[in-house]
Amino acid sequence: MIDGLVLAFQFFTRLPINRIVEFNEQNIRKSIFFFPLVGGLIGLIAGLIYYPISTINRDMASLLALICLIFLTGGLHIDGLSDTFDGFLSNKEKDRILEIMKDSHIGAYGALSMLVLLLAKFIIISSFDKGLVLALILSLANSRFVVSRIISYKKNARLGGLGDMFHNSRPGNAIIIIGLIYIVVISFINILYIIPLLVNFLVGELFSIWSYKKIGGMTGDTYGAIIEIGDTISLLSFWGVMIWIY
Repeated sequence: MIDGLVLAFQFFTRLPINRIVEFNEQNIRKSIFFFPLVGGLIGLIAGLIYYPISTINRDMASLLALICLIFLTGGLHIDGLSDTFDGFLSNKEKDRILEIMKDSHIGAYGALSMLVLLLAKFIIISSFDKGLVLALILSLANSRFVVSRIISYKKNARLGGLGDMFHNSRPGNAIIIIGLIYIVVISFINILYIIPLLVNFLVGELFSIWSYKKIGGMTGDTYGAIIEIGDTISLLSFWGVMIWIY
């Protein structure tokens, strides 16, 4: 399990962990178990950067927190978002969409999707009066839990890709275990915090349906898009829930 934990951090963050771990199906399967933990830690670091600076200027703190999120993930997920929207909004056939998604160049739809998402995240983060650190931790954990479930149970559209490797690791049992643990933890903090998770789950399902319609399944790019959109939707949901609570 240690190898799975290390692989999760090495692959999905820029955190310097100097340990050689073989990139094989066994370790990939174990790494999926730790996706929510990885997301939570990224959210915690961004929150710790935001909190002291917010006492001086909330907008500056929000910007630095957003930059931190991008840096810690290496832009991996937002690149998937860009590729996905370039392909899906091209109105081409399946094979051509997959080619566009694989192209390293960024098109107009990809650039616009990144701009809108980053602007939305900035506005949402700067709108919190209380509880942002916890919202960041749980939002990023939510999106990665949702995508780990999608990886486990949805079919892949492109054989041999990175998304296919994660799907073929067959992490189903791990997802059931981590799901139960995660729901218990959230409920213990506050039962109302289940709401953003449910909203994130619904958005993930709707996006999966769109992906099936466009390319007949999922890819590594669509996983990245679901994570980025999930982060944003969960933060927005937490903002609403925390207004209700406080």
